[in-house]
Amino acid sequence: MLFRDLGVPLSTAASWIRRGQRPVVSAQLLAVDQLELQAEVLALKRRIKFLLAIIRLAFLLVRLSGFRLDTKHVPDGATKRSILDAIAHVTKAIPFAVALRVLRLSAARYHDWSKRPPDCALDDRSSCPHTSPTQVTAKELSNMRDMVVSQDYRHMSIFSLALHAQRIGKIFLSPSTWGRLIRERGWLRPRHRVYPAKPKEGIRATKPNEFWHIDVTVIKLLDATRTYLHAVIDDFSRRILSWKLVLHLEPQITCQILVEAAKNLPKNGDGATVIADSGIENVNDEVDSLLGLGQLRRILAQVEVSYSNSMIETLWRSLKHGWLFLHQLDTFAALERLIAFYVEKYNAVVPHPAFAGQTPDEMYFGLGDQVPVDLAAGRARAREARMKFNRDLSCEACRPAIRETRGTSDSSAISGLLQMHEQFSAMS
Repeated sequence: MLFRDLGVPLSTAASWIRRGQRPVVSAQLLAVDQLELQAEVLALKRRIKFLLAIIRLAFLLVRLSGFRLDTKHVPDGATKRSILDAIAHVTKAIPFAVALRVLRLSAARYHDWSKRPPDCALDDRSSCPHTSPTQVTAKELSNMRDMVVSQDYRHMSIFSLALHAQRIGKIFLSPSTWGRLIRERGWLRPRHRVYPAKPKEGIRATKPNEFWHIDVTVIKLLDATRTYLHAVIDDFSRRILSWKLVLHLEPQITCQILVEAAKNLPKNGDGATVIADSGIENVNDEVDSLLGLGQLRRILAQVEVSYSNSMIETLWRSLKHGWLFLHQLDTFAALERLIAFYVEKYNAVVPHPAFAGQTPDEMYFGLGDQVPVDLAAGRARAREARMKFNRDLSCEACRPAIRETRGTSDSSAISGLLQMHEQFSAMS
């Protein structure tokens, strides 16, 4: 009632009651000698400058370290308690909001820490049932682990196993929770493969034109038009010997690209062995007639020899996902132009990882034997230049002066630091 009678607003009254009595500067200071007052002011100014310098260094160190409470997870309860105690201490001198802003600590996070019951530690414990009542119980975890590592359920996928556990009334958890818990705890399912794995490497030639790979792939335009890309690739050099893009799958296209590729065969050589699949474009009367000329022989992949035509399948994947699918395949002419560009760069410009920096053309024609040697020498020269550049970064003009003054400066620096420490302790 007193505040109302004095005409003080209720919000102002509440603020006065909340913050308590502030220190009052009385008239007793007027009785202090003017010289003493000036000396005290000068001492306080020196102390403020000293503290500001320390604060600047502290802020610089924090900024350079990259530490931020708004992005840092603090799981240790003792650390949280130290932060709360520090905030309670500094709020006697600065406002609470300013303290939180300096620490980059949100008010919600602060109140979440401060409102914990006294008997509950501030340490982050994901297994605490009080903080997370919907979490998986220990019994459910035990049952889940038994089902995951059991031999009886190894034929089921994780998704099916989660649903099966619900059907038998054992564990009612979503498949995503099953997957997360299995990854977090590192449970391994008993699914050791006994069946022999496929070979990791197919047929490998020892010279150019020993083995060729032929295949066809389907590429759709934007209007769903199907186009067929035929190609022949040399096994030894990975060079694309010939290719052709057509709108219809016709047997004579295989003969055309084989005839084009055979132009590079030596006249007195043994010819080449063509590895193809058993599609109608590779097994027909026209292709058989061409093979009857004697320069080419045919082996059917996955029939006469296994795991043999993967090299050209790798080419299709690189061509499509690394180049063609990055463009608008709207017309047949645009697609053909893109393929021609890729084939030219693939053969003559792009170094193949299997050849230590040589291109397929250099491997096919035997022109790149010096390339690996030159690249190794270039790497050695670059390493020496890098080491020399980094070593020359130090200031040679300053080194003698540093060596001469090091003996005297060390003792003076240490004594200066000790004096600063004693002065700061006295002021505190």
